[in-house]
Amino acid sequence: MNKNELNPDASPEAAYGARLRSLREARGWTQEDLAERTEYSSVHISAVENSRKPPTLRFSRSADRAFGIEGTADAFEREYREINHGSLLEGFPQFVDHERRATEIRLYEVGVIPGLLQTLEYATTLADGAVKRGAITAEQAHERVTLVAERQAALVRTPPPLVFVMLDESCIRRPIGEPTVMEAQLARLIEFAELPNSVLQVAPFDMGTRRPFDLPVTVLTMTDRSLMSYAESAQRGHLERDSRFVLPILTAYHQLQAEACSQAQSVAMINQLRKGTP
Repeated sequence: MNKNELNPDASPEAAYGARLRSLREARGWTQEDLAERTEYSSVHISAVENSRKPPTLRFSRSADRAFGIEGTADAFEREYREINHGSLLEGFPQFVDHERRATEIRLYEVGVIPGLLQTLEYATTLADGAVKRGAITAEQAHERVTLVAERQAALVRTPPPLVFVMLDESCIRRPIGEPTVMEAQLARLIEFAELPNSVLQVAPFDMGTRRPFDLPVTVLTMTDRSLMSYAESAQRGHLERDSRFVLPILTAYHQLQAEACSQAQSVAMINQLRKGTP
């Protein structure tokens, strides 16, 4: 039987397909064998191997189970997240891997409620809006929402991380979706503030030049007490592990906490919005 030559350098999808074929053949499996183990058709396996069909999260997880590489550095799910999150900023998938294991999370967000605190309806509204603008596909929108849910699982693990959330006032005042969507989202923020492992603060507009950040930023403390930061521009995200650059960001974050509204004041502000009070 003639076999198509694969060029793994042609695209990330081609590299994925070539590795899929390589692992399959190393085990002496036919496409039909792998299809049976993944509950996909052999036609689908062939299409992924030849990069005629892009891999999905579900397919990647099925392949990982078939090959016994779930949760490893060689997992297809890991490769999928690296190549198929074109709707996400560069560096973000790597950041999420560390976020899942962090003991302390400090984040500052501008314009939207951060993913860790988004309701399903809020996250879906944001993703659907990106689809309507042509920024992402419907499948990428689905994966965005799925990733939000997966990230939030980190908040309920045992023991849970200590989470500090600093919201620019624009996050709670910018309407997203129908009023019921915003009401449920604001209610979620109040619930978060009541958790024993959380601190929620709002950085009001009138902070002016006392605000040290203009863009979103997150500082993670890992189990070994090492620090890393993640910051975003409009084009990309950057994960920084060098403490010489992370410590000044952490200092600025502490300054922001000192200048912002207290948690009690922040909760009162959110409740006023829920009641329709300016």
